[in-house]
Amino acid sequence: MPPRSAAPGAEPEDRTIKVPERQARSAEDDAPTVKAEPRAPSSDPAAGAGAEEGPPADLRSSVRAFLKRHHRKLWWLHTAYALGLGAFVVAFAQKGFQNARFLAVSVSVAWLLVLLFFRLFGTGARQDFATAWRGARLRFLVMTYVLKNLYQGMLFFLLPFYWKSASLDAPNRWFVLLLGACAVLSTLDLVFDRVLMRWKTLASVFYGVTLFACLNLVIPALFPDTRTLYTLLSAALVSVLGFCTLHLPFGALWSRVGAVFLVLASAAGVGLAYGTRELIPPVPMHLSTAAVGPTVLPDGRLAMSVTSLHASVIRQLLAVTDVVVPGGDGDRLHHVWRHEGREVYRAPEETLRVPGPEGAVRLKSQLAGGRMPRRLTGHWTVDVETEDGQLVGRTSFEVTE
Repeated sequence: MPPRSAAPGAEPEDRTIKVPERQARSAEDDAPTVKAEPRAPSSDPAAGAGAEEGPPADLRSSVRAFLKRHHRKLWWLHTAYALGLGAFVVAFAQKGFQNARFLAVSVSVAWLLVLLFFRLFGTGARQDFATAWRGARLRFLVMTYVLKNLYQGMLFFLLPFYWKSASLDAPNRWFVLLLGACAVLSTLDLVFDRVLMRWKTLASVFYGVTLFACLNLVIPALFPDTRTLYTLLSAALVSVLGFCTLHLPFGALWSRVGAVFLVLASAAGVGLAYGTRELIPPVPMHLSTAAVGPTVLPDGRLAMSVTSLHASVIRQLLAVTDVVVPGGDGDRLHHVWRHEGREVYRAPEETLRVPGPEGAVRLKSQLAGGRMPRRLTGHWTVDVETEDGQLVGRTSFEVTE
């Protein structure tokens, strides 16, 4: 719009904006700054409601900061809880062998979870990418938590049975130590999540060992009076199949090459189990009592048991052992007398069995006359073995001169 023209003879209008003059600085302006008093809380209900929303946000922030600062300590605290849970499972296992059949359910669920786990998250460095998202990371933690609880329940349940069947001075103690190491490993959250479940091969081997140990107990529970060797070989076969299905794609297993590999792997696994059978305790059999003495009572028990005796008083030696067989009487048992590790006499079962307590097999053997070596002094052992060479238990004594 064009500016309005001024009237003739009038002074032009001054449109300049004039700023007020700044007043001179007084002495009061140089005084020090005084901090204002905090405002008193408002009595307005709306303002109060807004103020009350602050603490929950602060609480959440504090909790997050606490978890971030102490997350490793909390993991170790959970590990201690897992060990306590394992101790409870060990106590529960003492209540009866028949509960072992429930291991079949646990080991089946564990197989399915391990299979699904590596299908979802992959192995090795692929897990870093697969768990980068918050939702995937949550699924990862949930699945590993469930797996840890399953492994803890199975392994701590197995330990008492293998402990009773093993002998600490025999090679089969190593398998018990292996199971104990696996049980402890299942309680170490950081190691389990970041090492064991990171690599498919490690996870498959861990599952295979657990499956093998479980089946040695499950098969006698489901099929009583099964010979221990047959149980051992069946457990080895199923464990190899379980390992292969976890470690190899199903498509590869159905191919001709996969089928040949599966047959060869199964044969190798069964052969390895047979060759190392002396290293595996024959669960659930175990010795309840075992002793050596010079005479027996009318009921078959020893009149006295000795751990050390002089060679001059020895006329005969008798060994009496009670073998608990909760899985049934499917094995033929022997007494094997050894002097300084060398076999002296192997007593057949036909001459051993005598009436004993219910649920146990009582064996009695005698070493006398020409069966005794000329030199008696030294360390002696009497082993209870299955006909396939698995050690059930042992008693020992010393002969002095």
